[in-house]
Amino acid sequence: MTAPRFSFTLHATDGKARTGTITMQRGEIRTPAFMPVGTAATVKAMKPEAVRATGADIILGNTYHLMLRPGAERVARLGGLHRFMNWPRPILTDSGGYQVMSLSELRKLTEQGVEFRSHLDGSKHMLTPERSMEIQRLLGSDIVMAFDECPRADRSRDEIAASMELSMRWAQRSRDGFNSGEDHASRAALFGIQQGALHQDLRRESADALTDIGFDGYAVGGLAVGEGQEAMFGVLDYAPDMLPADRPRYLMGVGKPDDLVGAVERGIDMFDCVLPTRSGRNGQAFTWNGPMNLRNARFAEDTAPLDVSCTCPVCATYSRAYIHHLVKSGEMLGAMLVTEHNLSFYQALMQAMRDAISERRFASFSRRFLRDYLHQEG
Repeated sequence: MTAPRFSFTLHATDGKARTGTITMQRGEIRTPAFMPVGTAATVKAMKPEAVRATGADIILGNTYHLMLRPGAERVARLGGLHRFMNWPRPILTDSGGYQVMSLSELRKLTEQGVEFRSHLDGSKHMLTPERSMEIQRLLGSDIVMAFDECPRADRSRDEIAASMELSMRWAQRSRDGFNSGEDHASRAALFGIQQGALHQDLRRESADALTDIGFDGYAVGGLAVGEGQEAMFGVLDYAPDMLPADRPRYLMGVGKPDDLVGAVERGIDMFDCVLPTRSGRNGQAFTWNGPMNLRNARFAEDTAPLDVSCTCPVCATYSRAYIHHLVKSGEMLGAMLVTEHNLSFYQALMQAMRDAISERRFASFSRRFLRDYLHQEG
């Protein structure tokens, strides 16, 4: 029997925290889920099979970067993103809107879309909701994100309101563009993105507009853009509740381990962030007792594993002293080992949260985790 195009089953709740399963044709995604970021068709410093071995059910690919290099049409000719990068499981692709806004110095925003110059070679491009849907279809994405604008939270309320309203018009165009790709649409899912920055009334207006259009899942966008954890949690105290309870809720671009725990506590089901891989390349390891800077001289003769309670292959094999040496020497193996550990830690944290929710002990898990994790900064 063929798996459904997309379904979401809730297994248990504990307060607002939820655990469930997303089922798609390329596999199941256990929620809460953390998606490693594979920006340019690779999770940096990791083989795809090693990413899967950490426990990842799904990864994220980046529309903006892949449209510029190697090009969505080329990826399609080569059999799609899954075959191209040897990842047979689900892939979520973002819409490209955030990168256009953050990476392109020369851009022009209109009702139609965004005209911008590539940060690679200065070539001119136009990204619209329709083109974003086409690119994600060419890549063969399993979960497609609607095209939106992501304004900074420090812009004026009027600017944020206008941006949100534009994003909602783009959401309808994204829906129409997605539906026009009949074969792909029959196998993939489309998520809408709630905007409104830190304004509760604008978040409500956005959520209502998205629900009227109808999406398979809903993202909370416009956070983790410099507003700080307290302000982010303030929005998450109400924003997820505005979205349909029977659909997954995805917090984009988040975050630190304590961010993830606090967001799950507030009803979020899915996450992505470059932090575990970027930190891995910079010699920072995440542990149950807080982040650890492997460049620190105190690890030069430390024979313990990165985390004494971690069961990943890195902790089973290598010492802090050895990885300290690799990091200080600029050896690429150092980045590879710390990245593998970090992704393993993030997936272990998600599994621990899924277990805690299933056993109705999430509040005590959260207290204990935050006590142990935040007591030191490495």
